[in-house]
Amino acid sequence: MKKLLVLLLLGFTLQAQSKLDSITYVSKTVGTNRKALVYTPPGYNKKQTYPVLYLLHGIGGDEKEWLRGAKPQEVLDQLILEKKAEPMIVVMPNGRAMKDDRAIGNVFDKEKVEAFSTFEGDLLNDLIPHIEKQYSVKKGKEYRAIAGLSMGGGQSLNFGLGHPEYFSWVGAFSAAPNTKMPEELFKGEPDFKLIWISCGDADGLLNISQRTHDYLFEKGIPHVYYVEPGGHDFKVWKNGLIQFGQRIFKEVDQKSLVGLTELGIPASTNVAGQKFPQILPDQRVRFQIKAPDAKKVQIDLGKMYDLVKDADGNWSGNTEPLSGGLHYYSLVIDGVKVVDPHSKAFYGMGRYASGIEIPKRDQAFYKERNVPNGDIRIKKYLTGGVYKEMYVYTPPGYDASPDKFPVMYLLHGGGENHTSWFHQGKTNIIMDNLLADGKAVPMVIVMMDGNVRGGYFSEGYLERFESELVKDVIPFVEKNFKVSEQRALAGLSMGGIQTLFAGIRNPQLFSSLGVFSSGWFANNPSLSDPHYAIVKEKAAELNDRFKVFYISMGGEEDIAHENCRIMLERYKELGLKYSYSEYPGGHTWPVWRHDLYQFAQQIFK
Repeated sequence: MKKLLVLLLLGFTLQAQSKLDSITYVSKTVGTNRKALVYTPPGYNKKQTYPVLYLLHGIGGDEKEWLRGAKPQEVLDQLILEKKAEPMIVVMPNGRAMKDDRAIGNVFDKEKVEAFSTFEGDLLNDLIPHIEKQYSVKKGKEYRAIAGLSMGGGQSLNFGLGHPEYFSWVGAFSAAPNTKMPEELFKGEPDFKLIWISCGDADGLLNISQRTHDYLFEKGIPHVYYVEPGGHDFKVWKNGLIQFGQRIFKEVDQKSLVGLTELGIPASTNVAGQKFPQILPDQRVRFQIKAPDAKKVQIDLGKMYDLVKDADGNWSGNTEPLSGGLHYYSLVIDGVKVVDPHSKAFYGMGRYASGIEIPKRDQAFYKERNVPNGDIRIKKYLTGGVYKEMYVYTPPGYDASPDKFPVMYLLHGGGENHTSWFHQGKTNIIMDNLLADGKAVPMVIVMMDGNVRGGYFSEGYLERFESELVKDVIPFVEKNFKVSEQRALAGLSMGGIQTLFAGIRNPQLFSSLGVFSSGWFANNPSLSDPHYAIVKEKAAELNDRFKVFYISMGGEEDIAHENCRIMLERYKELGLKYSYSEYPGGHTWPVWRHDLYQFAQQIFK
């Protein structure tokens, strides 16, 4: 009891010693005197120096918004009392840099919104110099932090990341749409002690924080991404201040921050608005399904994971860490496999199955960007007396152009169909980005259904595929699309086998072949001998005809790697020229997306 009384008295004494001042400073940027609140910590002494946090408000607030919504002086007093935070000065300015800077009228007026950008000059040229003249502060970027909520979170990212010479600590709580696109935020090599991004999982602006995190993760830039239960409110923002305040002005292990998420974040493959599945920091996945009447619920990811039921009928559980990329899975309820209603479904296991995308670095080439977009057109064609469907990518400007475009025929793998290169492969995004960067020739891409009567490996299936491609698909495309006679053929896995079969037998039709994660049948002489006989007979013609013969694998872990190795040895013996590439990842979609990215840059040039 005596110890508790001492702590309470000590807390009261320290709290009484902290101070909140209302100050006025001259703003040459705005051309007027402006106001701010300044918190000085318990025991503030002008003989000592202190680091400074600049704490910014939202679009409808002013310098007093934090005071009204979170009482930051009490939060900081407690953190400092418990030695969880360094003693610091906190400046709460008005981030609406205009002469009439009150939050009255329509706060979304153009002039008022633009004033939040004007605050950048006011902060750097007027406010910071005033604070460093009037208060006992430690000078230098390592002793200066900036953070804010909503509109102020966007300002913090824009100004903080945009001025690494001023700030080492940058925090954004529920950053608003005023946040610049990630690629615009950084100048030179990032050099920050801490970049903190937090948001509520039910916040309608979560996508702003997510896109910034995705960019930082992709680039391997150390940061913390903290998603917590909540919306766009002070419960989240106050906790953001508590979490950020404990971490600034201290030594930080940068390696421990790369891609860190302190709570699970919804997968990008979730149906809009669904919180689960969630991806945890170490790439485990947390599932949660409401099924109060079920006796047993599992997740089938190649390995079965049992979920545990709570009192509300929610079944939940975590997987082991998963590799980056797209994973097909099934929800199993009392022994029946079904799609997870929380996730998007993909045709990828000979049926529609749920899918979850695990983030993977070095995949910026298939991230959506603000670039001109091509179209995906769905067409039906007649083959063998039945109608089948194809997806066709046409590049930006296709309709307005008088030109004919070269065409790539792009084939899926076993268990997939014509939708796979679009939904799983992100063909349109890859091509839009390549064309925007001037790295590829504008082309039409035809994604046909390579599943033929009798199925994969049935007798004569390759001949049936060849007939459909040559006699039905190519004539249909040339009748219905503005395409030239420049053609390429490419495919993954089963589609790679189809590419080899149809391409090598019909070199007059194609100028380039792309074979991804595939290799000719190594242990089936009835299939391999005729193939290599054609290669031997036509090697000179094939070398002359194929401007690009690109073969790639997903590293030694690719299940087709050995077949491919044997095939390449035979091609070399027979004098067939090719280029070979490996991209680690195995027999997976991140590898095939990368294959398309590489192949598309080489053809039709």
